[in-house]
Amino acid sequence: MHEELFRQIHDIGLVPVVKIDDASKAEGLAGALIKGGLPCAEVTFRTAAAEEAIKRITKAYPEMLVGAGTVINVDFAKKAVAAGAKFIVSPGFNPSVVDWCIDNNVPIVPGVCTPSDIEQGLARGLTTLKFFPAEASGGVNMLKNLAGPFPQLMFMPTGGIGLDNLSSYAKQSNVLAVGGSWMVKSDLIEGEQWDTISQICSEAVKALQGLEFAHLGINDENAEEAEKAIKGFDALGMTTKRGNSSVFMDTTIEVLPKMYLGKNGHIGFRCFDIERTLVYLATRGFTANEQTIARDAKGKIKVCYLNEDLSGFAVHLVKA
Repeated sequence: MHEELFRQIHDIGLVPVVKIDDASKAEGLAGALIKGGLPCAEVTFRTAAAEEAIKRITKAYPEMLVGAGTVINVDFAKKAVAAGAKFIVSPGFNPSVVDWCIDNNVPIVPGVCTPSDIEQGLARGLTTLKFFPAEASGGVNMLKNLAGPFPQLMFMPTGGIGLDNLSSYAKQSNVLAVGGSWMVKSDLIEGEQWDTISQICSEAVKALQGLEFAHLGINDENAEEAEKAIKGFDALGMTTKRGNSSVFMDTTIEVLPKMYLGKNGHIGFRCFDIERTLVYLATRGFTANEQTIARDAKGKIKVCYLNEDLSGFAVHLVKA
C-alpha cells in the first residue's frame, strides 16, 4: 500500500523538514528546493503558517512531493490532507493519528525510537517508520540493531542529522530516506536566500549518493595481452587476484582478457544505493544499460553499467 509514494521518497532520499513562519515565502522555498534537486518537503505544523504553506506549494508546484510534519493530533492531519499534503509524519506514535490516516488511506510515517513503538506500527501493517530523534536515540548503531529483529522495516531517521553525518545514515540498508532541516534553516527562509538553499541542497544530494572511485577496468584484445599487462602490474608491486572472468591488481585495476564495454575499458564507482543514484544521474544526462543490471537476493541492484561513456571508458556502478 502506498508503494509508489514511498518509492519516490526513497529515490529522492532526503526529505527537507521545513518550519515556515510566513506562508508567502512558500513558493520561493519550493522553487529553491526543486532547483537544488530536492522536489520534496515535510512542512511541519509547528507554526500557524503550515496549512497555508502546503496549499501554496501544491498549487504552484503540483509535481512536488509535499507532506505534513509534526502532526500530533487528528485535527492537524485533517487540515494537512485538505491542504494537499500527500503524506503525514508525526514525531511520536499517536494511535489516534495513525488509525485516522489508515482509515482514510493517507500515508503515515509515525515517529518511533523503541521496539515497543515499532511493534505498534507492525500491528497496523506499517512498513516505514520515522526514527526520531535519531542521534539522541542511538543513531546509526541503533538502526543497525533494529535491523535484526525488524528486517522488514524501513526507517526515515530525523533529528541531529547534517551534512557531516548524512552518509553514515544513507548507507544503511534499512533507511528509506533521511530527514533534515539544515538546508532549510529559518534564517535562510526568512531572508529569502533561495540560491543559498539550492546550493546547500545540491551539496546534500551529491553527498547522499556516496559516489567514489572504485577501480579502473582495462580491456585487452585477448588473454595473452592481458597476461602481459598483469605481469607488468605485478612488477610494479601490485598484488594479483584472479577471478572467473578478470584479474584484479590490488583492488584498483581490473584487467579483462577481452574487449568489453567501453573503447578502452571501464571506470567503476561505488555508491550507497544504485537505484537512487540512477535517478540522480538521470538528471545529469546518464541512463542505465538495462542489459547489464545484476540484482542481489533481495532484488536490489548490485552492479550496473551506464549507456554513456567518459573519454572512451564505460561507467560501472557498484553498490558499496
